[in-house]
Amino acid sequence: MRLLKFTFLIFLLAVGFINWLLPGIVERDYNTVVSHKPFIIRPEVLEFHNSLFIADLHSDSLLWKRNLSKLSNIGHVDLPRLEQGNVALQVFSAVTKSPKGQNNTSNTSDSDNITLLTVLSLWPVRTWDSLYERAQYQLLKLKRLQKKNGETLHFITNKVTFKSFLDAWQKNSNHKAALYLIEGAHPFEGKITNLDALYNDGLRIAGLTHFFDNELGGSLHGISGEGLTPFGREVISRANELGLIIDIAHASEQMVRDVLELSTAPTILSHGGMQGSCDQNRNLPDELMQQFAAKGGLIGIGYWHSAVCDVSPAGIVKSIRYAIDLLGVEHVALGSDFDGSVRTPFDTSELAILTQTMLDQGFSKNEIKLVMGENVKRFLLENLPD
Repeated sequence: MRLLKFTFLIFLLAVGFINWLLPGIVERDYNTVVSHKPFIIRPEVLEFHNSLFIADLHSDSLLWKRNLSKLSNIGHVDLPRLEQGNVALQVFSAVTKSPKGQNNTSNTSDSDNITLLTVLSLWPVRTWDSLYERAQYQLLKLKRLQKKNGETLHFITNKVTFKSFLDAWQKNSNHKAALYLIEGAHPFEGKITNLDALYNDGLRIAGLTHFFDNELGGSLHGISGEGLTPFGREVISRANELGLIIDIAHASEQMVRDVLELSTAPTILSHGGMQGSCDQNRNLPDELMQQFAAKGGLIGIGYWHSAVCDVSPAGIVKSIRYAIDLLGVEHVALGSDFDGSVRTPFDTSELAILTQTMLDQGFSKNEIKLVMGENVKRFLLENLPD
């Protein structure tokens, strides 16, 4: 009997370690911040920063086993840190598959790191072998977060809910908005019915590919380099019908060209950089980005090395300035990729350093307002479903 009790105790301790401690240990190694002394923000800058409407087009916080309602010293984003950084709107992305040895140049689809993470985090068994169910589960996590913080966290699905949030935010800036994005459309699993189901449950932004080619076409970091497949074209047409916003981040150059030719609605690049400012395979050629902007596109400038090369506030601001000069200020926004297995110069609570750096680099206050969030606000008011 004693041996049985001891064995059961060991089992409980093992389950507790796997469920509560191990996922945090893993994330602590993947989502890091450059070590730095506390940023000193001038009082007048902080006052201006806190007057801004701030939006971030991409974070992967739903992937990790953290209570996003509570302040954490792990990762980059949670609701208390969004409040500290004065971020009004956060786009939450669902990552559903990531190849082993992930890189920016050449990946296949025959391996996956996320499966192990779903098991270690004790996600429902249905998610262990289904990309569609992983997307649905992360959407459920976001809905639970919204329900838990229902008075101040708004889940945005259309222009009406967005306008309602803006009214609440103007009265009290502690109100936050959340949108749901999938990073790569492989959770559709080649079925338009899965697109419809996710849309009906609240999906409003769809990335087409991630780090590998899929049923829709080629990834910027895949093998084929191909454009839209017939299924990919079907997805674009259906997305346009529904008002589902297309995200071209990680899409191959040919896929982007196909999307710009086919889509009747503007697209976003939720997180990335400018090749002319940071010559990495993560970033699309400048001439293609100009075509993207000419079609009404909006790019979220990221905060990590492959996006901006210089992982510092000054490095991010340099890429923002380059994008403004090349594309026009109305096409530039923030797309941190926080909690996306990246190393950044700050977490979201410290975002005022970006405002201060832009001011120090000669940005006008109007440019800063547009980049920090007003462009996203306008884009959503124009392109969310009615």
